[in-house]
Amino acid sequence: MGNNDYLETEGRIIEALKTIHDPEIPVNIYDLGLIYEVSLDEKNVANIIMTLTAPNCPMAEMLVEEVKYKVAGTKGVKDCNLTLTFDPPWDKSMMTDEAKLELGFL
Repeated sequence: MGNNDYLETEGRIIEALKTIHDPEIPVNIYDLGLIYEVSLDEKNVANIIMTLTAPNCPMAEMLVEEVKYKVAGTKGVKDCNLTLTFDPPWDKSMMTDEAKLELGFL
C-alpha cells in the first residue's frame, strides 16, 4: 500500500470513529480522546487502541463492538483488532478543544 493510500484509509478510519458516540456523553469517541492509537498493518488490518471514560462503563461491550464493526467496514480495511486499555486512564484533558467547547469546559 502506498503512503497516500495508507493516509487515505487512516483518514476514513478516523471519520468512521467520529460517527460513534459514547452513550452517556453527546460527543464522538475520537474527539473525546478515547482513541489512543489508529494504525494499519501491511495486510490492511486496522489496529485500534482505545479506552473508556470509566472502567465499569455499562455500555463498554456495545461500544467496542460498534468500533470493530465500523472500522472493519471502512473502505480499504480488511479487519479490525481492538485493544481496550485503561493505561493511561482517560481524563477530560484528552478531549479536543471542540469537544471541551461542546461540553462547556472551555
